[in-house]
Amino acid sequence: MTAALRDTRTISLEDEQATVKGWVQEIRNLGGISFIVIRDRYGTLQVTAPKKKIEPELFQTLTTLPRESVVAVTGTVKKSDQTALGLELIPSALEVYAEAMSPLPLGVVDKVHVEPDTRLNNRFMDMRRPEIRAVFELKSLLMDLIGEAMQEMDFVQVNTPKLVSSGAEGGSTLFQVDYFGKPAYLAQSPQLYKQMLMSTGLDRVFEMGPAFRAEHSNTVRHVSEFMSFDGEMSWIQSQEDVMHTIESIMAYVFPAMAERGAKHLEILGKEIVAPKMPFPILRYQDCLEMLASKGMQLKDGDDLGTEGEKLIGEIMAEEGHDMYWIVEYPELEKPFYIMEKEGTPYSFSFDLDYKGQEISSGGQREHRYEQLVERMRAKGLDPDSFHSYLDAFRYGMPPHGGWGIGVERLLVKMLDLPNIREAIIFPRDINRLTP
Repeated sequence: MTAALRDTRTISLEDEQATVKGWVQEIRNLGGISFIVIRDRYGTLQVTAPKKKIEPELFQTLTTLPRESVVAVTGTVKKSDQTALGLELIPSALEVYAEAMSPLPLGVVDKVHVEPDTRLNNRFMDMRRPEIRAVFELKSLLMDLIGEAMQEMDFVQVNTPKLVSSGAEGGSTLFQVDYFGKPAYLAQSPQLYKQMLMSTGLDRVFEMGPAFRAEHSNTVRHVSEFMSFDGEMSWIQSQEDVMHTIESIMAYVFPAMAERGAKHLEILGKEIVAPKMPFPILRYQDCLEMLASKGMQLKDGDDLGTEGEKLIGEIMAEEGHDMYWIVEYPELEKPFYIMEKEGTPYSFSFDLDYKGQEISSGGQREHRYEQLVERMRAKGLDPDSFHSYLDAFRYGMPPHGGWGIGVERLLVKMLDLPNIREAIIFPRDINRLTP
């Protein structure tokens, strides 16, 4: 019988025969007896090899295997109060699938500091560490839970193109590619497509997929490719309808992450605490006053910036709030598809900040054709370059709004990770295109 370590019940009986497959994590040779620790995705199992009780050739092979070799060990299960699992395996047969070369590019269980670049260059080895792998188990769970929450609220999951003819956010952060001799771009977001879908009768859609930004930023929060969770919904009365929907998603996701991800959180030594609801709402102008009270002077219309966001996060944390809204940003700082707050220099827009960092941006969209074209021109854009998008507004577009949430940014703040690259298996940034 072959047993995976995720289900120890299958190998819990005294004297049962079992085969366990995995990596050789550690070998301790004490002369008359050797201990070999085998690891797979679900944990470790000790193989106990008494020299006088097993075949000499088997003992020799087991005790001389390079660490991280891939093997299948067959033997008899014995109970043991000396192991964390409460079991050990007395080997009778061994199959070596692949011997690892040595030295290893980095240790899996060694308590030695490894530089971030070394870890990312050898991600296949880095992820053999349970605490690294646990992050991605939790990321998978997070995306599953988001999908569950959206289904509960009657959203339809869609997939939009990642090769596009124009960008939603402007040309400075676009990756250009050759598309059969014509210029094309990697999608910055599904923004234009999900708005077009609002004219189809699918009045609630969401997507989780890659997004690309050619930003020349080398920070702990910026990468060139990330997972974006985008939603769009019709028939809204105001942007607050969108904000309430996002709060409902968070109310579903946070407790479920804490409950279903408990095993992986324990490996990380982390705890997920749901933010207080409803989230406080700060106006952009409120934020300027808050920053001024702390000695940071910004003019009306200035970007709050990374330092401004951090400072506001510290102020809100003192008031007991990790997650909060910042609304009514200056219209000049927002894309053409955001609706203006008429008679003011502001817009019907919001950011959702979490522990001093923006994790979501959204708002009410401009659904009126003439006003939308006017905003395009005011932003220096040629409406003719967006004809496919604008066609959807010519023949009946309901009021709508939506959001984009950076999945990795949300996870990083949930787990208090130091760098967004810790939440991406193979990150892409200005210095990294491999592996």
